[in-house]
Amino acid sequence: MSETVLSIQHLSISFKTSNGMVNAIRGLDLDLYKGKTLAIVGESGSGKSVTVKAIMRILSGNQKINSGSIIFNYDRDGEKVSEDLLKLSKKEMRSRINGRRIAMVFQDPMTSLNPTMTIGKQIMESMIIHQLKKKRTEAYQRALELLRLVGITDPEKRMKNYPHQLSGGMRQRVVIAIMLACDPEVLICDEPTTALDVTIQAKILELIKEIQAKTHISVIYITHDLGVVAKVADYVAVMYAGKIVERGTVNEIFYDPKHPYTWGLLSSMPDIDSENEKLYTIPGSPPNLLHKIEGDAFAPRNVHALKIDFKQEPPMFKVTDTHYAATWLLHENAPKVEMSETLRRRIDKVVKEAGSPWKQLRS
Repeated sequence: MSETVLSIQHLSISFKTSNGMVNAIRGLDLDLYKGKTLAIVGESGSGKSVTVKAIMRILSGNQKINSGSIIFNYDRDGEKVSEDLLKLSKKEMRSRINGRRIAMVFQDPMTSLNPTMTIGKQIMESMIIHQLKKKRTEAYQRALELLRLVGITDPEKRMKNYPHQLSGGMRQRVVIAIMLACDPEVLICDEPTTALDVTIQAKILELIKEIQAKTHISVIYITHDLGVVAKVADYVAVMYAGKIVERGTVNEIFYDPKHPYTWGLLSSMPDIDSENEKLYTIPGSPPNLLHKIEGDAFAPRNVHALKIDFKQEPPMFKVTDTHYAATWLLHENAPKVEMSETLRRRIDKVVKEAGSPWKQLRS
């Protein structure tokens, strides 16, 4: 197992609304390893973005962190340091962590770029602020290097451009260059390709993989696109109703999923080979997190639910040293339930289409 860079333990977050307290994150545990990519997947509203915004401490003013810790392990002046990010002030986060050690790429690059500043000035700004010893001439040369690294041609010209003069794909590349300016240990990508067309999406994903191979940065992907997960992830965490319901290596989650919710997510992916086969949909809707959840949050939508699912929340059952799932179906006394052959065929098609290199797992 690789070195743990970030460890979220027992995290619980609520939001105060006019209708009451929304329990958005309900006891979350998650680890990010050095040089690895963790993908967090789930439906809208499952808590993916809230989780990473908690890491960055950029939640809205109506949030309340009820419990938990976010331990960040990093090098500071040659020494190993472990800090609980939830105990740092917002000023300390801005000056020591955000941008400098943990950077975040958002969905829409236009919301991340200042329309009144040139591209070059925006890339140089973070280096000048966080790396005080770096002179403007050094920052300029580093900015050129970063633009080349993210695949932008004629970087000298682009340094003088404003965001509106670039295409969506180029703007997203610039955002990535800004995020990499201070050599962070962790890069968080919150659906970074959602606003881009499919050809540019593929290029951005490949770009981040290439940068990770060169810099050994740790990456967290937030996405609902399992095709993206198959291409980029080392580990996968499946979120539902503010909790991790299954986690494991990408091999285990794609080829040997154990939670019925994971079965539903994988099998609801469309593919171009199906002609008359009806696209699977998960029945029902996610629970209202304004209300206390009794038992398993997924039970009302789970066609394989047991009586105990409506009374008691399942623990994380160990499948392998790296694979865990919170479902009573894994209990030794539970009936043996497997995903249907229809779902298995669809999952195989999705993985094949994604060009997965993990076929040896099935042999």
